[in-house]
Amino acid sequence: MKFDLSNLRGDITGGITAGVVALPLALALGVASGLGPMAGMYGAIAVGFFAALFGGTGPQISGPTGPMVVVLAGLFASLSGDAALIFTAVILAGLFQIAFGVLGIGHYIRLVPYPVISGFMTGIGVIIIILQLNPLLGHASPSGVLGALGNVPEALSSVHPANLVLGLATLAMVYLWPGKWGRYLPGPLAALIVGTVVAYFALDVPILGSIPTGLPELHMPVLGGENMMLVVEAAIILAILGSLDSLLTSLVADNMSRTRHHSNKELIGQGIGNTAAGFIGGIAGAGATMRTVVNIRSGGQTRISGMVHALVLLAVALGLGPLAENIPQAVLAGILVKVGLDIIDWKYLKRAHQGPRWDLLLMVLVLSMTVFVDLITAVAAGVVLAALAYVKQVASLQIERLRNLPEHLDSEEDKAILQRHRDRIALFEFSGPLSFGAAADLGHHVREQSSQQSRVLILNFSSVPYLDLSAALAVETIAADAKDSGKQLYLAGMNEEVHKVLKGLNGRIPASGTYETLSEALKAAEASIQSTAEAGTDDLKGLPSGGAA
Repeated sequence: MKFDLSNLRGDITGGITAGVVALPLALALGVASGLGPMAGMYGAIAVGFFAALFGGTGPQISGPTGPMVVVLAGLFASLSGDAALIFTAVILAGLFQIAFGVLGIGHYIRLVPYPVISGFMTGIGVIIIILQLNPLLGHASPSGVLGALGNVPEALSSVHPANLVLGLATLAMVYLWPGKWGRYLPGPLAALIVGTVVAYFALDVPILGSIPTGLPELHMPVLGGENMMLVVEAAIILAILGSLDSLLTSLVADNMSRTRHHSNKELIGQGIGNTAAGFIGGIAGAGATMRTVVNIRSGGQTRISGMVHALVLLAVALGLGPLAENIPQAVLAGILVKVGLDIIDWKYLKRAHQGPRWDLLLMVLVLSMTVFVDLITAVAAGVVLAALAYVKQVASLQIERLRNLPEHLDSEEDKAILQRHRDRIALFEFSGPLSFGAAADLGHHVREQSSQQSRVLILNFSSVPYLDLSAALAVETIAADAKDSGKQLYLAGMNEEVHKVLKGLNGRIPASGTYETLSEALKAAEASIQSTAEAGTDDLKGLPSGGAA
């Protein structure tokens, strides 16, 4: 594997800075997961190093993130803190991500509609904030969002004043820390240091307590057992959320660095990182937007910066224990509230009223389901509803573009033919790909728009690149209706793919005649009408079928 050493100084500077920023977040997110601060550190080290080494986004910094921690915290509660099963879920999530990358699913994950992404990201931010309300008030947080909310009244009735002041002061310090100072000492780290020192000398507040140091132990996966389905489900959620989170961060990195990431390679790198994290007792991670931005602004441009960031955390982890034991839980809660507030999509919320109402409703629905149901159901429901709404919009456009007017013809000769036989020829022009969404209304629309005097129906497929089986069946229905009412059906302008789909239904094209161009179809229709008039009958059932394309 080749390394780009042209920006080595910038990569080292960016990696060190990102490592310093990641330190308090790794500790806080480890605590929030239920597995402890060192699980956050080991996760940041493993995912940060291997995702950078094998991933497809040069300056991306990976590590524990809010969405992943929310899933892990829920799993921790469901499994009663069984660490072996939780780390198994992390390992499986990594393997799923590797599979996503190998199968090329990375390109499809980015197709999730923005209101769905906004809804579940905002929901995750809300969950993180809710789960930190009790620690801010000086009480342990019950598992789950509803449990945490239900315990807030009791916590408010017995607030720990010093704990609350310390947590709010930490939050204020993170927000108010001057940007120019942040180049040398990031706000979260400064708040962590100041809060810990103040609490150590002046306050009696809950702290993290005993923390192991040294190299991590190896955790082998535990397969089988009655909780295996729960573990697999959590692994799938972690894999999907981690992939989405990472690829969204990759897009941010692309915009800032003017580069282009490799989606599937990035998923493979993230998968290797999460698999490694599970084996050494670390929590799952993903591409972290804030840390990536810090890295790029500090000079990081290649994978070396992400690896340096992980090595900085490794060096700290080997001797951090005695110092980290005295970190107050309120300080970490204040930092996590800032993380939650940053995840909320304020940009979209501010302008949501200016966009389509459906997008806002979809975002609110996904947000609510994320907070009160679960993440996978929220994302799945959001994607399905968004897809159905899109199909409906496309179908409406396809139906609206069906025309029976000569004004939409480019050829004056074609216009003249249609004008002369306006009551006898019904022309319908399809535009764009015909999908199953439009199929249900195709036959009805053609019947409604063609007059009883029409003797020839022409369906123009010149602007249709393809059609699916549902649309093909709708064309068959139109052909059957035409035959029953004594009308001829001509098809014009079909490309090879459309021709193949229509013929594939029963071995023949469902029409009286097929033509390469609309002009040929119009001329054939005029000839049929004239020959019928000369014969003195309107019965076209016995007329010749016309030319074949």
